[in-house]
Amino acid sequence: MKITLGDHSRVFGKKISDMIGQNIDGCYQCGKCTAGCPIAYAMESPPHEVIRLVQLGREEEALASHTIWLCASCETCTSRCPKNIDVAAAMDALRVLAFRQGQTGVEKEITLFHKLFLKVIERFGRVNDLQLMGRYNLLTLNPLKDWRLGRKLLAKGKLKLTTPPVKGLQEFQEIIKRVLAKRGEGA
Repeated sequence: MKITLGDHSRVFGKKISDMIGQNIDGCYQCGKCTAGCPIAYAMESPPHEVIRLVQLGREEEALASHTIWLCASCETCTSRCPKNIDVAAAMDALRVLAFRQGQTGVEKEITLFHKLFLKVIERFGRVNDLQLMGRYNLLTLNPLKDWRLGRKLLAKGKLKLTTPPVKGLQEFQEIIKRVLAKRGEGA
């Protein structure tokens, strides 16, 4: 059976292809990405099906998928793809589009984690685990969620109360401000 795609289908697939620098149409649905995905069991649609949604131009379904937010970008899918398609980058691109279109309600806690992660990186120039998890647990109304693990990590010196200074932090923060200003997100 021959499937003919309309112009809208081509636009969405081309947009994702441009974002990842590869032709997403190269995927022939072998499913190796899904077979290797360590969290495919938790996904409503496995990675190869999300790629198929992109190929068919089903933008709303692709951007509303929980799968794009559950993807950990471990790149197992990418390393297994016989067509060398960067599936993890496609998931990143879909998350970016969903975020730009305000379609972040699917996995609110994952979106919150991404936002907090970027804010902590912007402030300290690196990850500060205590700041990141403390804020995340407070905002998800689970302030004591990780306290036992945190206490053990503090005792072993694996979790620091302060973040070592980063060389060039001010320049890094200026770069972040310029990028956000260019994207219209302001600092």
